[in-house]
Amino acid sequence: MKVSDFIISCLETEKVEYVFGIVGKETIDLADSLSKSTQIQFVNVRHEQGAAFMADVYGRLAGKAGVCFSTLGPGATNLMTGIASAQLDHSPLVALIGQADVARNHPESHQYLDIVTLTEPVTKWNTQIMNSQTVHVTIRNAFRMATMEKPGAVAVVLPENFLTQQISAKPLPVQPLPQTVPAVETIEAARTRIQNSRKPFLLVGNGVIREDATQELQALIDTLQAPVAHSFMAKGILPKEHSFNYFTFGFAEKDEVIAGTQECDLIISIGLDLVESPTKNWNDRKMPVLHIDTLPAEVNEYYPVEIECVGNIKKTLQSLNQLGLPTKSWVPAGNLKEKIMTAHQISDAQSKPSGSPLSIEQILYCIEAVAAENTILISDVGAHKVSIARTYQPKQPNRVIISNGLASMGIALPGSIGAKLACPDDPVICITGDGGAVLNIAELETAKRLGLSFMIIVLNDSMLKLEVQQMNKRFGESYGVTYKNPDFVQLAESFGIKGKKVKTIEEFEVVLKENLHRQEEIVLVEVVMPN
Repeated sequence: MKVSDFIISCLETEKVEYVFGIVGKETIDLADSLSKSTQIQFVNVRHEQGAAFMADVYGRLAGKAGVCFSTLGPGATNLMTGIASAQLDHSPLVALIGQADVARNHPESHQYLDIVTLTEPVTKWNTQIMNSQTVHVTIRNAFRMATMEKPGAVAVVLPENFLTQQISAKPLPVQPLPQTVPAVETIEAARTRIQNSRKPFLLVGNGVIREDATQELQALIDTLQAPVAHSFMAKGILPKEHSFNYFTFGFAEKDEVIAGTQECDLIISIGLDLVESPTKNWNDRKMPVLHIDTLPAEVNEYYPVEIECVGNIKKTLQSLNQLGLPTKSWVPAGNLKEKIMTAHQISDAQSKPSGSPLSIEQILYCIEAVAAENTILISDVGAHKVSIARTYQPKQPNRVIISNGLASMGIALPGSIGAKLACPDDPVICITGDGGAVLNIAELETAKRLGLSFMIIVLNDSMLKLEVQQMNKRFGESYGVTYKNPDFVQLAESFGIKGKKVKTIEEFEVVLKENLHRQEEIVLVEVVMPN
């Protein structure tokens, strides 16, 4: 069997459904082999960055590694941002990257770059095939490494001369990943530490969602009756109306939740990815930490771990719940929850009267009121991301996708393609600023060609609003952060996509209700925002 055919056989064994990428000369054999697969659909995209973003979001929602591929040189470097995004957001991703014949590895050579060295700082593991007879071992280990907690990005570099060689091996079987649990004495020590606290405060991260531990978490919270806040990427772990839901923390400014962590005497950190927010921002008083996660803690002076429960989060919480935890009912002073809800504009009573200037919060109220429980909202990066993290409350976990590790502007549109392929029966809404939209607007053609249906909301204010706000605050003026935009409706229609332009919240509500649940086509809604 030709090695390129064997690689596809290995991908089929890994239950890969989609491969996102662009074909180059060094990968034509792999593309030819993909064309023969009855299990894998190749999604040829318009930019390699889009391919990696699609694989990133697909992996996060499907719960298995998304796969992207490119050729050498500029193809590889174009993948880099999406690979890095998956790595810092802990999304499982495997990148297959073409490379020149190994004979070209040493002299200066056309389009040749040392891809292994380039991808090393943005991957969990990377390697180059140096012997065609080890392909099956490399592919199996790549998927295993990408999906093992904490998940991340893996790059496998494929020199073109190996793809045409012959191999007689078989794909390695996929075995379940090992699951570890803390020792009994560690669980008991955690229980004792909680019992000895007076005011524990829970901070929850995306690890709880990745490990499917939301039910166990809710049981823990209902027993403890202590306040809980979650990171950007863990939205939905508690119902909006839950008594102990203190909503989202991790904001660079106006993080009202911090008042609660400053009053507590123990922080219970559960599945928290510290990449989302520096520990100093929310634990400057250096409160002791009970660390519950799949990996040991990164200890620093603002994360002083007393006890570490390292292992499968779901099983760890089950063990804690079975021990019979004490109730630690307390409420932070000063009506903190009400202050958070007001500051974050969480209650729909905060919506502005008819005829007032449009705001992202109004748009989010409309979506929250109309969206079904399984609706997936994908945020791009910008001022609107902060508003979504503060205000929007999904009805289920893993229904809001926010890039908060690398915070990659441009992820939302290609990410929506990955989301729709991972969850074809779920409505998908992409919210992006005009800056993020234009970065990967060419993927509209990809989405249309695939016959997908989702809604794209482009917030058009002709600026990078977050940077404008920050520069005005520091310098009293802004520079280099405004531009002129295309007519987004005409641009959408040029791709064969339905476009709508709205200027009031009433117009937006009509378009939203008409199109969100029809699941018939892609609709781009240009929202003209006040400057």
